[in-house]
Amino acid sequence: MLTSKQILKFAYDFEYESAYDLSQTKNFTNPKIYIANGDITKRWYVYFSFRDPSTGKLKRMTPFYGEAFKYKTKGERMEVLSVYRKVLLRLLRQGYNPFEDNTELHNRLQSKKTKKKENIEVVTEVKEVNEAPLPETPRMTLKEAFDFGLKLKENVVSVRTKKDYEGKINVFLAWMEKEHPDIKSIDALSKKMVLGFLNHILGKTSARNRNNYRTDLSSIMQVLEDNEIIPNNFIKNIPVLKSKPQRHKTFSKETQEAIFDHLKDKDPILLLYIKFVLYGLLRPIEVCRVKVKDINPINKTVQYKAKNSALKTRIIPKILWDDLPDLSKLNGDDFLFTPTQIGGNWETDETNKRDFFSKRFRKVVKQPLGLGKDYGLYSFRHTSITMLYRALVKESSPFKAKSELMLITGHTSMAALEKYLRNIDAGLASDYSEMLIHPND
Repeated sequence: MLTSKQILKFAYDFEYESAYDLSQTKNFTNPKIYIANGDITKRWYVYFSFRDPSTGKLKRMTPFYGEAFKYKTKGERMEVLSVYRKVLLRLLRQGYNPFEDNTELHNRLQSKKTKKKENIEVVTEVKEVNEAPLPETPRMTLKEAFDFGLKLKENVVSVRTKKDYEGKINVFLAWMEKEHPDIKSIDALSKKMVLGFLNHILGKTSARNRNNYRTDLSSIMQVLEDNEIIPNNFIKNIPVLKSKPQRHKTFSKETQEAIFDHLKDKDPILLLYIKFVLYGLLRPIEVCRVKVKDINPINKTVQYKAKNSALKTRIIPKILWDDLPDLSKLNGDDFLFTPTQIGGNWETDETNKRDFFSKRFRKVVKQPLGLGKDYGLYSFRHTSITMLYRALVKESSPFKAKSELMLITGHTSMAALEKYLRNIDAGLASDYSEMLIHPND
């Protein structure tokens, strides 16, 4: 860190008059600091542009390195470069011009320096008698920094997203405490450390989960960069790994009938929950959000918070409406689905609710019927959308079929729907045998 003596010496070497001509500022850009993406093995410097009198255009000047390379931590380098940047800006405002002879400016500063030197030396000598190192600016700890970022995210993300952030941050901080117990402040965190953590997650789980950790941690780090807690968010420069998306197979007609027959007496609540996914085309977590009052018996519609919008309204098709019980005597503020009844209070996070029904489906349906891991509650939604698309495309062009399907599925763009249909193999080509040559022909 710079001592008080070093700061004073640097200051009076480059002191200036506080007043300056504002018209001069249009000839240069404010000096900026280059930090090489936080890599202290590379050179950091201050740079600026000045208007070239021969062309009239701004031209990048030779960077000013100073002695920044001598400092081995990010915090120390930023401190000394900030001083360089501030002093350079003052000199530019005072009249420094890299295209002209600056002797007059030098003499003016030297004259002022001489006048002040005696007083400055007296102050310096007094300080040196009992000089102690200046206290360092308090640095945010890792936890304080991530708590700060999370607090600012609180009002711009959903409760579920905030909870995801919290979970991943806690896992990361626990890993840091175990692997790098000496790292306490946020400015000491490096890209190499975060890469080590992401590799740890990759080894334990999957590339997809590793990418999710990268995204959430980067989101919080970006808040810290935006609020000048850290110089830059290096996590966003960590590449995303290619991952194999989770695939939910569609059910055959026979398997679907077997599941319905199995659940009629075994678990009618789960059966109705599945029908909201299959016939209503809601995602499993969206079904968990539905309250009794969200169902309109006059228009036969349901309102719910969707994945890609604040609130969506969707028709309840007759095939589903006919299976709904009488809701008129139920409390409108109750959730439609609970573990033990249709319509009731269920105080838990919506993610827990979805996971509850996923586990219930695995225990009540998948295990008894011998269904593999590729089948899940999402499979019902894929099944119905596949059936709808194939039925629509028989009667019209693929484009028209997709246009009608968008109104049913709720996808916000044709591109999103097409990607979804490709992922579930909804579209199949006609038999192309006649276009092939048989070897015996």
